[in-house]
Amino acid sequence: MSPRYRNGSNQAGTVIAIVADVMALILGLWILMYLLDANRANDLVQFVHNLASWLAGWSRDLFTFDDAWARVVAGYGLAAVVYLFIGHAIANRMHRH
Repeated sequence: MSPRYRNGSNQAGTVIAIVADVMALILGLWILMYLLDANRANDLVQFVHNLASWLAGWSRDLFTFDDAWARVVAGYGLAAVVYLFIGHAIANRMHRH
């Protein structure tokens, strides 16, 4: 395979890894804002919460802990870990080929 094609795969892999990192960062930021009891009337907090809720829609209420903070950390944290794992696995696979 020519170097030109491998370089394109490397760039695509890098983009996928960056997207996965940004998704995990948003989820982590919401967990932090929740734990620090950020003002939910603030526009930035609302934006991060809405984005994180959308990203973690599949895992948000997966766990039924009694404490709300544990549900948030587990649900949103699981989504962040999955996005990081899958995103970086795909990126590494693309870098190899």
